Amino acid sequence: MRARHAVLLLCACLVSFLPAHAQRHQFPTKYDDYFRKYSKRFFGIGFDWRFFKAQALAESNLVPDVQSRVGAIGLMQLMPSTFQEIQTENPEFQAIDDAEWNIASGIYYNRRLWRTWKEHPEGVERLHFTFGSYNAGPLYILQARTLAEADTLDPMIWQSIAKVAPKVRRWRYRETLNYIQRIDSLHQILDATAKGRALR
Repeated sequence: MRARHAVLLLCACLVSFLPAHAQRHQFPTKYDDYFRKYSKRFFGIGFDWRFFKAQALAESNLVPDVQSRVGAIGLMQLMPSTFQEIQTENPEFQAIDDAEWNIASGIYYNRRLWRTWKEHPEGVERLHFTFGSYNAGPLYILQARTLAEADTLDPMIWQSIAKVAPKVRRWRYRETLNYIQRIDSLHQILDATAKGRALR
């Protein structure tokens, strides 16, 4: 019983130490059912869907009709060509500019990339490789992994990729490393906020 109270107290402290902007700002929850549904569908029961919400926050700040300067669309910032490819395998995904199908497609694409790194143990490290591939494309991450091995670094951990990233030619690596950091930070806020709500 004491252990349970200690855990609850720790969660309350986590929420109280969130950055001021995170405490003031309530992230929209209107798409949470979609993140839950397609996380469960493509990653299985028990997978933390908040990682994908954090990714969408990093991509679009959860603005559904945003379009990037290179033509990426929607909450998950998918390129139309990527969406069309996904749609051939999932004909029910009707439109890239529909929030549900954009989220479904983004999570499906994450699943495809997750399988690319199947030799990595499941968990946050593998997610880092997945999200890094989502942002930069798998080729740059594979090149970085090869360089990490050559430098006798552990190629299975993201920290090694971050160390050798400047050596990978034509990779805008700062954007990718910042992207991973942002997803991690947003996920921590979402997780702590959820735990804080559970305490009320």
